[in-house]
Amino acid sequence: MSFSHRLSPFLEYLAKTNDPDSGRLPPLNEISRLLGISIASLREQLEVARMLGLVEVKPKTGLRKLPYSFTPGTLNNLNFALAIENHHFFEYSDLRNHVETAYWYQAVSLLNPEDHSHLRELIQQAKQRLGGNPIQIPHPEHRELHLSIYRRLNNIFVTGILEAYWEMYEAEGLSLYTDLQYLNSVWNYHEQMVESICSGDFEYGYKAMINHMDLISHRPNVAVAREFE
Repeated sequence: MSFSHRLSPFLEYLAKTNDPDSGRLPPLNEISRLLGISIASLREQLEVARMLGLVEVKPKTGLRKLPYSFTPGTLNNLNFALAIENHHFFEYSDLRNHVETAYWYQAVSLLNPEDHSHLRELIQQAKQRLGGNPIQIPHPEHRELHLSIYRRLNNIFVTGILEAYWEMYEAEGLSLYTDLQYLNSVWNYHEQMVESICSGDFEYGYKAMINHMDLISHRPNVAVAREFE
């Protein structure tokens, strides 16, 4: 089944164009002639493609097709939703939670010993940040831990949903939350999740993840941040 008829001429052109070496595309006037559309129309379609993260335009390298990612389009859509109503942030967080729980068993079963070591290193780095003087918020480790658990799925749509969540998490300043007792509780659950993955007790890790998500109901009321973890 082909859905290409639902795309603009330029997006359909992009979908069928493949240059594994550089991704470089011809100049706009050449693409315009090839597709039989005006430069003005092509520029409009190009801007849509840019917002979807499908192309980039730089002064020296020109127009280049990027590897497909579900993240940019999802993030732009989410940004627009939040401009309409902040409550959509909470709904997206709930979606992210359901995605992680739905894919937990499949994702953790694909992780290898190298992945296990990486997850344990993230736990240690987070502990060092939380126990340091001054205390540092282990946000990079937080993001990397969650994304690493699901990376072996090689599912661009799952990855896109999760990456968009973390981009928005940072944009909303949630990585700056500083309640130490809460953060220690979060990372205790993270450690339980990681150790269960490494030992093969996936069910225990699943329960730890659920408890970790439920912890949010006990988080102090901090504006938008209260709905996120």
